[in-house]
Amino acid sequence: QLQLVESGGGLVQPGGSLRLSCAASGFSLDYYATGWFRQAPGKEREGVLCISSSGRSTNLADSVKGRFTISRDSTRNTVYLQMNSLKPDDTAVYYCAAGASCSFHGMDYWGNGTLVTVSS
Repeated sequence: QLQLVESGGGLVQPGGSLRLSCAASGFSLDYYATGWFRQAPGKEREGVLCISSSGRSTNLADSVKGRFTISRDSTRNTVYLQMNSLKPDDTAVYYCAAGASCSFHGMDYWGNGTLVTVSS
């Protein structure tokens, strides 16, 4: 069964950090583009960061430049999203997805999401 499971979300104060994990089972992330997307209350889902099968990182949101990074651990078949200097506007459900390309429509598999709340 092909599956993506996100973890690491939670409540964090503004300026804090979190690391989200996206663990895959049933397939290898080494052969897919893997992206992080987020959806805030009342807003459309938007792309955050993506890492290609070759390991190249693509920024999908200007608002996270210099604060968020994406990485992949092939031995754990897991992709991470390191989030630093968090702001209240980063509050959202964060989803990971895998597919043929680093775009919303390029994603074939989606996780169920993990909630990140940035609040004092």
